[in-house]
Amino acid sequence: MKHKRRKNGFTLLELMIVIAIIFILIGMAAGRYDRSVQRARETALKTDLQTMRTAIDTYTLDKLAAPNSLDELVSQKYLRDVPVDPMTGQKDWNPQFEDVMLSPQQSGTGLTDVHSASQQVSPFDGTAYKDW
Repeated sequence: MKHKRRKNGFTLLELMIVIAIIFILIGMAAGRYDRSVQRARETALKTDLQTMRTAIDTYTLDKLAAPNSLDELVSQKYLRDVPVDPMTGQKDWNPQFEDVMLSPQQSGTGLTDVHSASQQVSPFDGTAYKDW
């Protein structure tokens, strides 16, 4: 009676299938990771814009005049520091200046809003970051 010798280990085909499955899973995870990083940047941008806009409004109401720059908000302690734009990686915000009329006797030009300097468009809602 002959005994069949059993091989130990895996065949090359089995190993190739397992490796292919692993690469597919890694590819799916990498795509989801990139999307989550982009979502985090967008959330940080929204938070930074909201914080700066609140500081501009608070400064304007307290001083009865709009600030002349973001640095003025920092020097007057309305902001701890000018945040870095998460989309550009720099402190290159686009300030918006307009006439501010707080009362018939009180008017002037000052910083009224701030926007991102990024030219990119959100992949999630299709709007430009500079328009947020």
